[in-house]
Amino acid sequence: MISALGRLPVNVITSLLTNFLRSQTLRRISSFGPELRGTDLVDVMCSPGSKGPGEDASVEYVYCRGAITELLKYGPTDLHALSKGPNPPKMLILVIPGNPGVVGFYKTYMWTLYQTFLRRYPVWAVSHAGHCMPPETFDMIEDASVTEKEDVFGLDGQIEHKLAFLRKHVPRGTNLLLIGHSIGCYIILEMMKRDPELKVVKAVMLFPTIERMACSPQGKVMTPVLCRLRYAFYLPIFLLSLLPERLKFSMVHLALKNLYALDSSIIPSTVSLINVDTAANGMYMGSQEMRLVVERDNATIRQHLSKIIFYYGATDHWCPVQYYHDIRKDFPEGDIRLCERGIRHAFVLDSGEEMANMTAEWIFDDLRML
Repeated sequence: MISALGRLPVNVITSLLTNFLRSQTLRRISSFGPELRGTDLVDVMCSPGSKGPGEDASVEYVYCRGAITELLKYGPTDLHALSKGPNPPKMLILVIPGNPGVVGFYKTYMWTLYQTFLRRYPVWAVSHAGHCMPPETFDMIEDASVTEKEDVFGLDGQIEHKLAFLRKHVPRGTNLLLIGHSIGCYIILEMMKRDPELKVVKAVMLFPTIERMACSPQGKVMTPVLCRLRYAFYLPIFLLSLLPERLKFSMVHLALKNLYALDSSIIPSTVSLINVDTAANGMYMGSQEMRLVVERDNATIRQHLSKIIFYYGATDHWCPVQYYHDIRKDFPEGDIRLCERGIRHAFVLDSGEEMANMTAEWIFDDLRML
């Protein structure tokens, strides 16, 4: 059987694994009560390819701490109004992205989670401040003096940006299931540290860059680029941004053509990065990541260990396998996993659905207990 699988194309193996994970989740959902099972399992069995992750999505642009912020929402869009009704949501699943913090990259991942749990729980993502192209009616910043004073585009400012978002858009008593990707994991740890009253039921850390970023293989390459050479990229990016949209889409397709199972829903988000303001904000944040993400915050991890799932990549150049072994040694009782499926750090490129089905398996019991 194993040898037969080895002869199959990679995309076929991935499809088989994804369908197996979905079937296992369905089996578990169907074994419990109507709060998760619902009356019809048709919705949960849908594949993102059957309808499209963009069809149910709500996209909003707001100012948060004076900077433009993009929100991607599946399910209810106003939790304050819903909390006053007879059936307030039991949980908000909130995705904190990596860098660049473009929420459109997570459409397939979020849509799959939303469908898997029968659309019972809102699934939201909040972009990093300034990591989106604002609509024509919006400027990048609402008040330049405020954003500069509070350094909202820096790493610390992005952490406070997420806390400010929760204070304004999410009722205080809402149960939170936080999902971080890459630097989003560091941000989640800081959020839990700075606001211990947050009702975090579970925090899922995907490919977590929470320590020694500049010392990682990728960090050694990117540190000089982000910290000293990033300004050299601004003019080429500006010139590229002047190209017609159709040509930019063609360029992105060409750049990503070698990805075997490319998720086409990420193409518009990738094109949006061909913008000098968005790129500058992302690179500025990245430069601070290289300088500030050094020591792992063991105290915060220890305090919330029972709530945290860490998922490390086996071939991740941002958080190498040695980091996985180190944290396993320090926290042997923790839920710390190493990828055995060959998923890349940037899983949103081609493994969003597979990653979402795995996440659903991990968090199922926590949702069932609500």
